[in-house]
Amino acid sequence: MTVAIDGRRLVELALRLVSTPSFTGSEEACAGVLAEELRSLDVQVQWQQVEEGRANVLGTWAGAGGGPTLMFNGHLDTSYSGREPWLAGIPGFRAQGFERDGRVYGLGISNMKGAVACYVEALRALHDAGVRLRGDIVVAGVCGEIEKAQQGDAQGAEFRGYAAGSRYLVGHGGAADMCVLGEPTENKLVLAHFGALWLRLTVRGPFVHTAFSSGRLTENSIVKMRSVLDRALEWLPAWEEEMSYGEIRGVANIGAIQGGFGWRASRTPHATDLFLDLRVPPDVPMAEARRRALDWARSLPDVEAEVYVTAPGAEISAEHPLVAALSDAHEKVFGAPAERDVTRWFSDASVLSRYGIPTVNYGTSSGLPDAELGENLAIEGLVKTAEVYARTAIAVCGVAEGGM
Repeated sequence: MTVAIDGRRLVELALRLVSTPSFTGSEEACAGVLAEELRSLDVQVQWQQVEEGRANVLGTWAGAGGGPTLMFNGHLDTSYSGREPWLAGIPGFRAQGFERDGRVYGLGISNMKGAVACYVEALRALHDAGVRLRGDIVVAGVCGEIEKAQQGDAQGAEFRGYAAGSRYLVGHGGAADMCVLGEPTENKLVLAHFGALWLRLTVRGPFVHTAFSSGRLTENSIVKMRSVLDRALEWLPAWEEEMSYGEIRGVANIGAIQGGFGWRASRTPHATDLFLDLRVPPDVPMAEARRRALDWARSLPDVEAEVYVTAPGAEISAEHPLVAALSDAHEKVFGAPAERDVTRWFSDASVLSRYGIPTVNYGTSSGLPDAELGENLAIEGLVKTAEVYARTAIAVCGVAEGGM
């Protein structure tokens, strides 16, 4: 059958979503836009108040019965607020959407409000075509997916990410047989992604006035951290090798170092912290990854170690019917077989899969073809992706008798 995607309608919704600021911790207004759109389709809408200023929206388009439930899940929070000084002057990193030369620009359009708009348009296209499915379609817009975690003085909702919204979702009615998650995958089927373990290493030293620090430089915690950093740089390649997933090599990062007080350099730093982001493949249990990381950290003299993030990866069997449905829909729309991929970034598939919801990440491009312009997506790509979603829903949920 032909599924007619209304490109203008899709773009207008994408612009509304992008132009509604939803930095992590403040997603409620954007959730309201999505709820309004879903209600206009006579979809049953469940509002989940995750915490003050933060909400999930769960819209259910009921089927006739007898078919599986398919979820389309997308996070509403953006990686940035758009107010960061280093992003000043980059239009695609502002919460103010606009069109130019066949593309949509704005903060969050690729990660991943464009996909959320595609979910709604796919639903509208099926509704307009008079399609009645046997199974339910669930559209979930969630808060708090971005890779962020509370640590030290960084406390509050803006730091509560790493699937905070989807954890709430699955505990409050957000169940389905399977899920499509429209993260920016360049329209590849991502059947597995890595998780993350964040490790903090702490070195301590005396806290004294500079005037009385003569001869004690080697006791300075920042200076002492130098040898720890060297040891970490020597060890990280071994971690990457051990944490490979098939032919995909693991990866790790020196994420941050903190010590002392810039506003009071007249004191020696009482403590210095080194933060490591250690990526973990989906087939390695987090307990095992934690043990390996801490075994190494505890071998370092005079170093305190703490694991403060454990976010597992996710994988889905290549034989799952959702994979076949997406593959077939992609080939019909794009005219070529879909590529498959394994990524080393995190997604809400981590939580969904552990709640018994097999999930495929499949969405538009990463949206960063030009760093000077920021996030942007081709309108043609959005339209085609929406059609893939609609076709996948038909294939997965099945068409009810007389429902075409």
